[in-house]
Amino acid sequence: MMYRAGLVLEGGGMKGIYTAGVLDFFMDKEIAFSDCYGVSAGACHLCNFMSGQRGRSYRISVNYLDMKQYCGKWSLLTTGNLFGVDMNYSLIPNYLDPYDYEAAAKYEGRAFAVATDIKTGKPAYLPLKDLREDLMAVRASSSLPLVSRNVKIGDKVYLDGGISDSIPIRKSIQDGNRKNVVVMTKEEGFVRQPAGAELALAKARYLRYPKVYELMRGRHLSYNATVQYMEEQRRKGELFVIRPKRKSEVGRIEKDKEKMKALYEEGYRDAQECYLELLEYLGQA
Repeated sequence: MMYRAGLVLEGGGMKGIYTAGVLDFFMDKEIAFSDCYGVSAGACHLCNFMSGQRGRSYRISVNYLDMKQYCGKWSLLTTGNLFGVDMNYSLIPNYLDPYDYEAAAKYEGRAFAVATDIKTGKPAYLPLKDLREDLMAVRASSSLPLVSRNVKIGDKVYLDGGISDSIPIRKSIQDGNRKNVVVMTKEEGFVRQPAGAELALAKARYLRYPKVYELMRGRHLSYNATVQYMEEQRRKGELFVIRPKRKSEVGRIEKDKEKMKALYEEGYRDAQECYLELLEYLGQA
């Protein structure tokens, strides 16, 4: 069933497999949303939600961990991208685990990948419809600073959406969504700390794009302010949040398949446990 509501998916690298579990539960219950916003890893998992390919996010997150072309130092040193572009955006979706482009194009709601325009420092909400073309938007949203090449689309240059709008709840409300479901990868009580040594690296690498340094320097402030805003909305019954209850053992770059499986199952289980409450919030209990 398509609900007139926003779905907001936080990034988090490989911790995003928690989101994959939540979305697989939504697919099992045939829950869809009129507006969907995915940031970084959240944008990747959103693609499989759009196409209705249950289990695909889990397979892609786990099945290729041992391949140097998928993710890791080899890819970073040889291509400039921590996550291999050719493998992740061509070989996997077109050959190894085919993506259902036709099904995604028929998704009845709107979907957006959140990226950062590194010239202006502003978030960009790039529409997703024909993923044969729009996969570049997902790549832009997922291109982490310092470990990814900039992504050019038209005359714009982008990086990871997480540095400008980690949790685009305000955008969803601005778009008219009075009800919103946010899936987070950070655990309850998480407080983002100021960036460390990477700030100096960012300042040096992005001399042509000083907004990147500014965003990274103030990211902890904007992130924590957004979480505080969300908590206020949640207390008033105007927002529904699904997030891990405890800190995960999964790192942003993880190679342990068992840890990945456990976090996926945690996401599915958390969504299952709050299912009736979610239906009540969406007005269908």
